[in-house]
Amino acid sequence: MVTQKKAKKASESINSRLALVMKSGKYCLGFKQTLKTLRQGKAKLVIIANNTPPLRKSEIEYYAMLAKTGVHHFAGNNIELGTACGRYFRVCTLSVTDPGDSDIIRNMPTDAQ
Repeated sequence: MVTQKKAKKASESINSRLALVMKSGKYCLGFKQTLKTLRQGKAKLVIIANNTPPLRKSEIEYYAMLAKTGVHHFAGNNIELGTACGRYFRVCTLSVTDPGDSDIIRNMPTDAQ
């Protein structure tokens, strides 16, 4: 089991990397846009909130598997993911197309497993 302190530190590092992507990189928010970027092969990483409906989650995971793209399951719900993105609305899924200055792609897929 992961201690509470370690889990909090991991979520803070995820949030800080996500904020850096929002500032310096390129991304797409939302289910439809995420599917578009996956089909085009532009997505480098997909982040999914933990309260995403199972059918949507499995569809995104399937597309990501076909596109050989990493998937990270965000620890918080869609409200917390929206807040981590610096938005005032809910974000169910988000795809990172260009990480910018962040090292989110190198570190995320290993954290997800």
